[in-house]
Amino acid sequence: MKKGTALNRIAAFFKKEAVLCIAAILAFGSMFFVPPDAGYLDYPDYRVLALLFCLMLVIAGLQDIGLFRYLGLRFLGKIRNTGELGLLLVSLCFFGSMFITNDVALITFVPFAVMVLTMAGQRKMLIPVVVLQTIGANLGSMLTPIGNPQNLYLYTAFEIPMGTFLGCMLPLAALSLVLLVIAVLLTGREPLSVASLEPAESPDRRKLATYLVLFLVCLACVLRLLPWPVMLGILILAVFFADRGLFRKVDYFLLATFACFFLFIGNAGRIPAVSSLLRELIGGRELPAGVVLSQVISNVPAAILLSGFTDNTRPLLYGVNIGGLGTLIASLASVISYRLYGNSEGAEKGAYMKAFTLYNVVFLAILYAAAAFLTR
Repeated sequence: MKKGTALNRIAAFFKKEAVLCIAAILAFGSMFFVPPDAGYLDYPDYRVLALLFCLMLVIAGLQDIGLFRYLGLRFLGKIRNTGELGLLLVSLCFFGSMFITNDVALITFVPFAVMVLTMAGQRKMLIPVVVLQTIGANLGSMLTPIGNPQNLYLYTAFEIPMGTFLGCMLPLAALSLVLLVIAVLLTGREPLSVASLEPAESPDRRKLATYLVLFLVCLACVLRLLPWPVMLGILILAVFFADRGLFRKVDYFLLATFACFFLFIGNAGRIPAVSSLLRELIGGRELPAGVVLSQVISNVPAAILLSGFTDNTRPLLYGVNIGGLGTLIASLASVISYRLYGNSEGAEKGAYMKAFTLYNVVFLAILYAAAAFLTR
């Protein structure tokens, strides 16, 4: 019985953290070809790991005090029809993901959408709205280095200037916004009343000020105005005294996934035959490689893996960002919103997956064509 229970737990963990498990297998497998030595210490990008850790702490704090829910409720005051409501709910994810990451935007605003649409008697809009929220979070987050983990990693690893990064991603982000607006408006415009919603409760001002200051500290590090060890020290001390419970809300499995891929890529780079083969296969094909690989292992590990064998940043950025569209696992943020919708009352998972696939295929096809044009 105990053996069966242990195996069940292992299987459940692998199912929940499949990407981490695959990364760990690749990392430990590569150690047979490159035995551990002092060179291993040079593999990780410590700045990326520190930034991810600190941003997760700050966003968890802002979410805890109800800032994002408060803002969402305040924005609802002048909504008159379902078209405007859909635009608001999708826009919260699109623009919010630029600053609080795509997964946090979905964790915050998908349950908010379920609540609002249910109270407004518009559950028929739930599937298209949640699907478009998911697409909006994945596409809005590509505009900024802090919008998603793959951008933060590539921005840091290739030392891309902020202006260059924004200029590179702006055309695709703008096109994405236009496509989202069109998709939302096609869902219809019926008269609507959301007056029965609970009033917005203001977040604690002292904690809000604290977390906003800490967010600025993280931003200063992103802009390379502050060394990452200083940022890390400030955040750890501040959170320890402000709310040490936030340390439990950090996604340590994501950090471990990054570490495993750093180890695998570092070892692969020291195996001449493997390194030259991967460079030959990836070179000049970064855009399709990013899109295709993301469909299988999701776009964060795809970015880490491909970055070790190319210096062509623009098509790689495009590939792993629009590569978040497509399959459910192409972006782990998509899995989050699927789970959140699936846990809602009366969820129709089959209908959700049909709508998810249709919208994602259309968006991916259009944005891939645009990305190919921009990188030709």
